[in-house]
Amino acid sequence: MSLMIRKKITSSDKQINLRKNGKAVFTCTFAEGELTCEVYYDFDPRPLTLRGKYALGEDLRLVLLPYRLELYVGEILCDEEWPKGALLADADAFRFAGFAVEDYLLAEEEPPAVLGAFSDAEGWKPEENVFVGDCMPYRRGGEYHVLYLKDRHHHESKWWLGAHQWEHISTTDLKTWRIHPTAIAIDDPEEGSICTGSHISHQGKEYLFYTVRKGGGVAAPISRSVSEDGYHFRKDKDFGFVLSDRYLAHVARDPKVIRDDEGVFHMFLTTALREEGKGCLAHFISRDLDTWQDTGTPIYVGEDGEQPECPDYIRYRGRYYLIFSLKGKAHYRYSDHPFHGWQNPADDRIPCASVPKGALWEDKILFAGYAAPPKCYAGTMTFRFATANEAGELIFL
Repeated sequence: MSLMIRKKITSSDKQINLRKNGKAVFTCTFAEGELTCEVYYDFDPRPLTLRGKYALGEDLRLVLLPYRLELYVGEILCDEEWPKGALLADADAFRFAGFAVEDYLLAEEEPPAVLGAFSDAEGWKPEENVFVGDCMPYRRGGEYHVLYLKDRHHHESKWWLGAHQWEHISTTDLKTWRIHPTAIAIDDPEEGSICTGSHISHQGKEYLFYTVRKGGGVAAPISRSVSEDGYHFRKDKDFGFVLSDRYLAHVARDPKVIRDDEGVFHMFLTTALREEGKGCLAHFISRDLDTWQDTGTPIYVGEDGEQPECPDYIRYRGRYYLIFSLKGKAHYRYSDHPFHGWQNPADDRIPCASVPKGALWEDKILFAGYAAPPKCYAGTMTFRFATANEAGELIFL
């Protein structure tokens, strides 16, 4: 069921409560210039909450899709949420409460490749209440691209599953940035969050690899989306695999995909070894990006159960750099060999706020990450350049 409900809140209906079988199924409250809507589903007893600035008499619209909720005041999108399960309130209940109710059809027109532009991405976030999460930069020709996790509610969306989606910006000069269409959106109620991943080009197509968090201990499948132009991606419904029982499959996430000098593809995945109880980066290989095989030897195994998140892999000045984050802070190893012989630098930290990843730019590595308020996930985008000394250790500028 996809509905749009509309109403102009007046002084006589500042509090609207819909109940079914003695339980709340929808509430709408206006107080001190703010509107709060609570929408209930059978998936979880806690409501999904949407808020927006509001003045009495303004046009309130709430779009109720099976996989997304949108709260508008006038023409402004104020808030979003991402549901799962069956909506407990029905169309008749909304009509009884004085809402205009109509079926809602999504526009199917493909958006343009560039939606807008802005200046200077350092300290940037898309909107007042939309934040930047994990960043995934890559270089394409003379362009520096950043894919990032769009965040509302500092990871609290969808009953704390996050409900992150991939957004996309790019630049040719690090001054003016272009805004591109959403790269990967949640369009299925079973998707709890589109987790961090990576980009790679192959045979005229561009691929995004990622995992989909489902919650409840369900194995997170490795998924991908594909694009012909690099701006409009479609989910490849025929692709997907989960890790074997050797690993904790439900925590698998953050695939980093690279191509070696011989044309073989490698994927490094955040997970943990079940029997050993240690976090690791599993190592898979492929000849075609379609079929993947476990090498049996993780490229990195931690000292304890802490899982190394958001792996990155960069070849720079003849050396190889393996990057991962522990508790949000990035660390690196370097080697003269592509997949072994990793050395620990004297200081292995990457000082670029939270979970940075990098791409080459003007003979340097440009890391992109996010800076967040204390004890919060997601915030504003931030960058840090790095070069390397003769020994191979990174020097941050």
